[in-house]
Amino acid sequence: MIQTSTIITIIVIAVVTYSCRVIGYLVLRRMNLSAKAMTVLQAAPGCVLISVISPAFASNRPADLIALAITIFAATRFSMLITVLTGLCAAALMRYLLPM
Repeated sequence: MIQTSTIITIIVIAVVTYSCRVIGYLVLRRMNLSAKAMTVLQAAPGCVLISVISPAFASNRPADLIALAITIFAATRFSMLITVLTGLCAAALMRYLLPM
């Protein structure tokens, strides 16, 4: 059974994440952003993805390294959403098939 503290943590993280998006929209909706600012905002999701998967580069687990290779391949071919889903599925499948 899932602990209550885990459920509360998930809910708090969801609320904070949603709040960041809403507050960002409310603050920036009437501003005209420069091309440079727009480029930075468009690159942000990729930077977050890299920060999440980069620890796998230092891993010595074959499952993590194989999932990383699959994710990199997907990133060169597909959109961000497909890449993230592919990476998650690859990591789960590889960890299931190649337990440490």
